[in-house]
Amino acid sequence: MKMKKTIMSCLLALGFLSASAQDQQPRTEYVFNPHWYVQLQPVGIQHTLGEVDFGDLNSYNVQAAIGRQFSPVFGLRLAVNGWQSKAGSEINGDKYTWDWKYVAPSLDLTVNLSNALCGYNPNRVFNFGLFLGGGANIGFSNDKAADAKTAMGAKHGVNTLEYLWDGSKVRPFAQGGITADFKLSDAISFGIEVSANTLSDKYNSKNADNWDWYFNALAGLKINLGPTYTTRVIPAPEPEIRYVEKVVEKVVEVPAPVQAPVIEPIRRDVFFKINSFKIQDSEASKVKDIADYLNKYPNAKVVVTGYADAGTGNDKINDRLAAQRADAVVKALKEQYSISADRISYDSKGARVQPFAENDMNRVSICIAE
Repeated sequence: MKMKKTIMSCLLALGFLSASAQDQQPRTEYVFNPHWYVQLQPVGIQHTLGEVDFGDLNSYNVQAAIGRQFSPVFGLRLAVNGWQSKAGSEINGDKYTWDWKYVAPSLDLTVNLSNALCGYNPNRVFNFGLFLGGGANIGFSNDKAADAKTAMGAKHGVNTLEYLWDGSKVRPFAQGGITADFKLSDAISFGIEVSANTLSDKYNSKNADNWDWYFNALAGLKINLGPTYTTRVIPAPEPEIRYVEKVVEKVVEVPAPVQAPVIEPIRRDVFFKINSFKIQDSEASKVKDIADYLNKYPNAKVVVTGYADAGTGNDKINDRLAAQRADAVVKALKEQYSISADRISYDSKGARVQPFAENDMNRVSICIAE
């Protein structure tokens, strides 16, 4: 069951995608062209209502027309129909028939019902329509009616042709009919039409106290004069542009905590000559290094410790000399480099502490600033 539902869902989705794709394709539209046409209907039959058998009142019939199609639905045509009409009468089992010639020009309003009901389509193979109109029926050569009247009077002593006419007679008539056209090409179609026509009771020479009727069935070709339509391409609709609002989260930068700079301590060893506390020119740069460091880091302080070598002198001399060596460095920092006294600490170890293994190197003031 789940598999069936899945398959159906896929088919529906594919159908939707296919329909959407077709909607996005350009399409061709047919544009109707008003045009003229001619009709030639050389094959036809007419039946006139009468008292005798059906087959006795059928006669040959032809028609030609020229028309103008103004729109896919409506048009006008001027037609000329004619050839022969028949009439008949039966008296005591005896049948009498006669015929005469006629020409009937008419003006008809034509209606294409296929286009009206189903929309315009020039490629449609079958078109169904109707027409309404009227005109003048011109009858002539009615001599056979006179012969029939004479024969009926001689045998039966009656006169049924009260409206017998001779020469030519013009009578108005009205007609309506249906058409069926089968397209053979853009220019030619094969058509069939059937019409009912009514006119004066005097048309068939008989007095029947009602309108006379005849019916035509015709077949032939309809030929269009010029193109009946043009085409135009309707471009595909522009794809819908959907704007999506992008939500951008504002990034608030939190400043990193300011860390106090890490002060790397420095050490300078100021060496002295034996039995001396005078800072040599070669060692003066070390005192300057300590002063530059203290100026760079205002919170830094320095500890100065004086020493004497144990290899010479005695403790009394070495204690005094070690103190003088420390004091010489402190005095230089204060006087030459203006270092505040509260940033300087000093001490002396005499010769009792020997920071270096080599004896002569212990004639020193060790300065550690941090």
